[in-house]
Amino acid sequence: MDHTPNPAVPPMVEHDPWLRPAAAEIAARSRRFHDRMNDIRQGCGSLAEYANAHLYFGLHYDPKQQGWWFREWLPGAKEVFLFGDFNDWERTQFPAEPLSGSNGVWSLFLPDTATGGRLRHGSLVKMYIHGADGSWIDRIPAYIRRVVQDDRSKDFCGQVWAPPVPFEWGEDACDLTARTAQEGGLLIYEAHIGMAQEREGVGSYEEFTERILPKIKELGYNTIQLMAIAEHPYYGSFGYHVSNFFAPSSRFGTPEDLKRLVKRAHELGLGVVMDLVHSHYVKNLNEGINRLDGTDCLYSVPGPAGEHPQWDSMLFDYGKHEVQHFLLSNIKYWLEEFHFDGFRFDGVTSMLYHHHGVDAPDWGLEAYFGGGANRDAILYLTLANELVHELRPGAVTVAEDVSGMPGITFSIADGGIGFDYRLGMAIPDFWIEYLKDVPDEAWDLHRMWEVLCNRLPGVRTVAYCESHDQALVGDKTIAFRLMDKEMYFAMNRESQNLIVDRGIALHKMIRLITSTLGGEAYLTFMGNEFGHPEWIDFPREGNGWSYAHARRQWSLAEADYLRYIDLVRFERAMVALLKAYKILQAGYGYRIRVDEQNKTLIYKQGGLLFVFNWHPSASIPDYELPAPAAGKWEVVLSSDETAFGGQGRVQAGSDDSRRGAYFTCPRTDGDGVTRHYMRIYNISRSALVFRRID
Repeated sequence: MDHTPNPAVPPMVEHDPWLRPAAAEIAARSRRFHDRMNDIRQGCGSLAEYANAHLYFGLHYDPKQQGWWFREWLPGAKEVFLFGDFNDWERTQFPAEPLSGSNGVWSLFLPDTATGGRLRHGSLVKMYIHGADGSWIDRIPAYIRRVVQDDRSKDFCGQVWAPPVPFEWGEDACDLTARTAQEGGLLIYEAHIGMAQEREGVGSYEEFTERILPKIKELGYNTIQLMAIAEHPYYGSFGYHVSNFFAPSSRFGTPEDLKRLVKRAHELGLGVVMDLVHSHYVKNLNEGINRLDGTDCLYSVPGPAGEHPQWDSMLFDYGKHEVQHFLLSNIKYWLEEFHFDGFRFDGVTSMLYHHHGVDAPDWGLEAYFGGGANRDAILYLTLANELVHELRPGAVTVAEDVSGMPGITFSIADGGIGFDYRLGMAIPDFWIEYLKDVPDEAWDLHRMWEVLCNRLPGVRTVAYCESHDQALVGDKTIAFRLMDKEMYFAMNRESQNLIVDRGIALHKMIRLITSTLGGEAYLTFMGNEFGHPEWIDFPREGNGWSYAHARRQWSLAEADYLRYIDLVRFERAMVALLKAYKILQAGYGYRIRVDEQNKTLIYKQGGLLFVFNWHPSASIPDYELPAPAAGKWEVVLSSDETAFGGQGRVQAGSDDSRRGAYFTCPRTDGDGVTRHYMRIYNISRSALVFRRID
């Protein structure tokens, strides 16, 4: 067979022959990327230099000329003015001028003498724009680095942010890829700054740094994923209706407070990944970038195609070079200004297709590579990944894509889009379905195995049991689905409650099997590790603007008389197991037995033997199972340990007869093959993990 590479066939297609009918389209995508990269290099020298729009646009002090430069891209605007508290809010005193040949860039230089030195760090600013539609409206600059809200009027306003003393990072550095490789894989703790505190109110960057970072470190996670960082006018949007892309949310503190958080996380050995929303932006005219120049096609495509049909938000026009410039510069800004270690890209499915995943067709070659795919968005995402890894080779990118777009995690050189990971979004959907609709005794273990292992080789996947969306009002976390109202009065140790017993047992098993089979990384959302008993309900008119449910009650997991602490202890032990045996790096698990009668699933992973008995009641003494290798074995983790809220029927390090080890015996089966078997106490609703010790 001739193995000479075919230059017309991308390596991604050589790797997966199923893609061969789409080879021409995959090659065209690759050519489009390289053509765009050549254009950028010819114009700017490199992609990294191209992504410097934030250093040009916005407000920047010029120490030589002793004044401020203000620049904004507003091609449809008729007149543009800068005003603020520095000129007593006189709207038309300082007009900007359009730059010739700039495709709509407006520029203004304000010497200190013109403002009496009142335009400075901390000044409040806005633009007054005469738009293409004839409107006159006060707007916030697109590249503003801080936005604050007036306590009385509730209006948002830009704020000049240029501290006289730069933040001191010191020797701060984090190669997240190398660090997590040493620790056995990416272990992500997803968090929201505002609701991370226990008190009723909005938490701060400072509180998170002092109180929450140590908790994450103690659990054993090595990466934090921060939600809702970019400014958003509606707190209850969870940060997904972004208005100001270069401004960290002022609800939580200052930009310097956020920098201190990241620096401290790095000192603790934690990487920090930002939940990046480049899939859409808020419609609001007073706060965001929508219709900034009086047209509906500045950052969006015109007409209804520029609006998301379900999210009540605006969509980016990724084919427009100025939009690419804006978004790529935003990536560089967060990486360099705040030392983030990568991004989880939100809403990638919406970006990849013109239908945005709404009433999507059956996923297949035509859906992935036909006219429904958004070539401009695919190009942008490829450029984004190229930029991230050019600037920070050790950074990590994760795609939130439910469609399974081929090549999403393939290297750009091989014809892929270049993400490091994709989210395994089918896994939480599976657990919701089973917990909601399927009785325990009807759980199909073959299907469970298929869902957890359903990923192509090389498609690195972030496994998770439940998302932050499941914690919201209107949905339920796994713990709440399992135990519901019983959590309010039966989580104390003195209570005897079968619903709670079942819930705690299955909660542990679901997390362990997902983390050991579901992917090459694992994620949890804050509070879910101890089964937080209540939903998330952000303050709104319907709840009297209450913060009672927009917080995390950490004290529940610290009280020894409550059973939440059992789940925390198990989480620590589970994460320690993942790291010690590098299970996330071990690839696919090897299935040894699916025993539907006894609801027992047995597999090998990372050199360990896992036995899951999902049966509601059947505990089987002297249960015989094939061992991966002959010798002496011991239990290294039992979800039934008393320290984890179990019954203590099998403890780690011992068997049911307390001899401390399990020995295999050879037996020649009917097929003439000699195999090694051992006998265990196969306990119901429990997981046992064995290691070979001799």
